[in-house]
Amino acid sequence: KEAMRKDRARIQIGEISNFGLLELSRQRLRPSVIENSSEICPQCGGSISLVKFEQKHILRCEACGSEYYFDPKVSAVCAVICKNKILLIKRGNEPGYGKWSLPGGYVDRLEIVEDAVAREVYEETGLKIGRVRLIGVYSTTESPVIVIAYSTEVVRGDIVINHEVLACQYFDLDNLPELAFPRDGDIIREAIG
Repeated sequence: KEAMRKDRARIQIGEISNFGLLELSRQRLRPSVIENSSEICPQCGGSISLVKFEQKHILRCEACGSEYYFDPKVSAVCAVICKNKILLIKRGNEPGYGKWSLPGGYVDRLEIVEDAVAREVYEETGLKIGRVRLIGVYSTTESPVIVIAYSTEVVRGDIVINHEVLACQYFDLDNLPELAFPRDGDIIREAIG
């Protein structure tokens, strides 16, 4: 509650917008919100609770009626293919810690997806990719993450991994290691298809 009061003060002096306050509030909605079904409304300060709406759950303010949805996250990955080999990273975080996957990550708000995939590949591998080709969009009912997959053959730079990656290397397309996500195999098949 104290953080919300400080954020409202920041709005009044023009440091953040009402939209920014809503985003800060969403970030502060702890997983316990789902269990406890109450938190503070960023619009009016009233109590919000978990309610069923159109076959899903949302948060609704009991005072002003504002509604807050559990929106999906968007991730972008890239099948980087070079000389009949594919670049994979060994994940240094969950899910899939210690297993191999395509480089990629979350798309930031207001970021162009193609720019996000290039940024993520660079952050995780140190490699700059060129023009990308859309492979497909992947989603499941078990995960709130929508994955947008691209491929490219253009790579510049040397492999330099970051703190989220345990290793990075090229693999023969017919001799892949255990992958962290089944969809990565589908993406690789589509990329070379």
